[in-house]
Amino acid sequence: MTPDVLAALTEARAAKRPVVLATKLPGGEQMLLPDPAASAELAAAAAHALDQDSTGTVKLSDGDWFLHVHNPPMRLIIVGAVHIAQALVPMAAGIGLSVIVVDPRRSFASDERFPNVTVSTDWPDEALDALGPDSRSAVVTLTHDPKLDDPALDRALKSPAFYIGSLGSRKTHAARLKRLRDLGHGEAALARIRGPVGLNIEAVTAPEIALSILADIVAVRRGSPLARREPSVQAAA
Repeated sequence: MTPDVLAALTEARAAKRPVVLATKLPGGEQMLLPDPAASAELAAAAAHALDQDSTGTVKLSDGDWFLHVHNPPMRLIIVGAVHIAQALVPMAAGIGLSVIVVDPRRSFASDERFPNVTVSTDWPDEALDALGPDSRSAVVTLTHDPKLDDPALDRALKSPAFYIGSLGSRKTHAARLKRLRDLGHGEAALARIRGPVGLNIEAVTAPEIALSILADIVAVRRGSPLARREPSVQAAA
C-alpha cells in the first residue's frame, strides 16, 4: 500500500466515510473508491460491496479485483428509554449495531437503566439533528408520546435513514401519520415508516417485541421478502 492510499484510507475511516480499498490481482495495484478515475464497472462493484458489507474478490472485464470494504458501524437510534428499549439495546449491540438511546426524561434515560450505552437527554429533534442519521442508520421511536416521537420521525423522514419504525397500534399509527402530514410530509415519505413496527411474529412481551423490531431491521437491510410482510401490531410500550 502506497503512503498516499494509506493516508486516504486513514482519513476516510477517521471521518466514518464508507470506502472500498480495491486491489488488482495478481499485480497489487490499489485504489480507494469511490474515485472518479475508476472505471464504471469497478465503481459499480465497489458500490454494491459497500451496500452489502461484502469483502471479497470480483471478476471484472479487466481482471480480478479484491474489494475490501471499510464501512462505519451501522447505527440504531432508539427514541424512548422504555422497557422495550432495555431489551432491544443488548440484542442490537450483539449483531454489531452501534446503539444510541434518546430520551429527555432523565428518570428513564439513566445509567442504571442503560449501562455502557450512549444516551442523549436532548429533545429528539435536537438529538437527531446532532446525530445526523445517514444511509447506515435505523431510527425507532418507542415512547407513544407525540411530543417525543413526532419530532424524531420528522427529522428521520428528512434523512436518508434506511429504516424508520414506530411503536403503536394501527389506530395510533393512523393518527401519527395525520400529524406528520400536517407537518408537510407526503405519502411517499410516510410510507417509509414501519408502523406498527416489527415483523409479525405475534410478539407480546418486551423481549419478543424487541426481537421483532430487530428482525425487521435486518430484513429491510438485507432486502428479505419478509420485509414486505405486514408489520405486527404492538399496542403497548
